[in-house]
Amino acid sequence: MKEQAAIFKKTYENYLAQIAKIDLKTLPAGLNVKVDGDEVIIPFFGIPHKVSSSGIVDPSDDRPNHAICVVLSQYLLMCPDNEPDGDEWTAYRDFKDAAPFADAFRKNVEQAIAISFGGKLDELKQACKILNGGAPKGINLPYDLAMWFVPLPKVPLFLLFNDGDDEFSTQCKVLFEKRAEKFLDMECLAILGMCLADYLKIAGNI
Repeated sequence: MKEQAAIFKKTYENYLAQIAKIDLKTLPAGLNVKVDGDEVIIPFFGIPHKVSSSGIVDPSDDRPNHAICVVLSQYLLMCPDNEPDGDEWTAYRDFKDAAPFADAFRKNVEQAIAISFGGKLDELKQACKILNGGAPKGINLPYDLAMWFVPLPKVPLFLLFNDGDDEFSTQCKVLFEKRAEKFLDMECLAILGMCLADYLKIAGNI
């Protein structure tokens, strides 16, 4: 445990050192973040987090868990200069570099949501509402539930869910826009999926 904590501390400090080298005034306006002095305010699942070379804090001025710190840091460090193409939806496993994380994503995100909310469609709908999930407008999809979320500006997630019955098991898919790989690496995209699964379970009292 101490060894892991030391690794996390070193990684965190390394990210802060890299963030210190960013000229925040040059961040593209399209990134949809707010720059306030030497801080960048980034909404993570709608909750504003402050990121600077001094640290990363949530609205309570506490440091979020290590995974969220990694995601917020990478979001700034990987920021593309121009708006990338690729707004079509794609499965996580279909990203070029996803192979090392694909099985874990399927188990810890898609299967986890399916297992937690199988036979509990109403609870899932309510959890999505709490997380400010949005239903696609003007699109009729063959799913019991289709909702999109914006865990980070420019990196939406699309949840597709079919509840099980006597013939078919519960199925869940979590999709990304293809251009998400320009904003975050595969580990960070997997973290977004796992956060979605965790937050839905918390919101649904599962």
